[in-house]
Amino acid sequence: MTIHSRVLPLARQTQARCQSCGLSSLCTPLTLTFQEMEQFRSLTRQAPPLHKRQVLFQQGAPFTSFFIVRSGSLKQSSRLPSGEDQITQFFLPGEWVGLDGIGDQRYPGSVVALETTTVCEVPFQRLEGDHPLVVEMRNHLFHAMSREMHHERMLVRLLLRRTSDVRLASFFMAMSARFQRRGYSPYCFRLAMSRGDIGNYLGLAVETVSRLLSRFQQQQLMATRGREFQILDFEGLRRLAEGEGRQAAHG
Repeated sequence: MTIHSRVLPLARQTQARCQSCGLSSLCTPLTLTFQEMEQFRSLTRQAPPLHKRQVLFQQGAPFTSFFIVRSGSLKQSSRLPSGEDQITQFFLPGEWVGLDGIGDQRYPGSVVALETTTVCEVPFQRLEGDHPLVVEMRNHLFHAMSREMHHERMLVRLLLRRTSDVRLASFFMAMSARFQRRGYSPYCFRLAMSRGDIGNYLGLAVETVSRLLSRFQQQQLMATRGREFQILDFEGLRRLAEGEGRQAAHG
């Protein structure tokens, strides 16, 4: 297998101001002043928009930077020894991408746009030094890395210990929480990933995902239309995700 080492070339300057970005509280420390936000802007660069299926960086590329999703969404996949691609993460606005490249100094998976997406780049070398802003950003980065480790542990638990319906319910509950953190509705949201992508991520066949979604609709847990999803029975879906079963919600 040929491993590419290409990273999407990024523009030199950040055009959008962090102060006007509604997601700045997710990707920057809350304690930053207006002046410090301007300084943080100097640490970043913004890329031209990624189009659907365009690669941000490929598996095996040398690690140089982190990326923060500004709009749109991305997926990360790793090529397995069998030649299959395993989706390991989906990234939504305000989330950091590339944290898992620090250890081996190479990106362990390829990241591709699921839709038109914009990202900000934070070159790793710019987070070196003892400037107070840099120190605060490193601390913020540690928190982001901690969330990433928690996600990986939850994914392993999800794949190894749960049935297919519980996996899918857990996926939608997790997505609901992520949208809520961004100030959006936790009940109605649009997902850019396909059912095949969701199945790949959860270790399920696409037919299983479609069958379960139909069952969720029949049970009035959720309503779906294309890639639009609405949680109708939040408590029932939560109980299913926790492995308690739907009936427990009414018991």
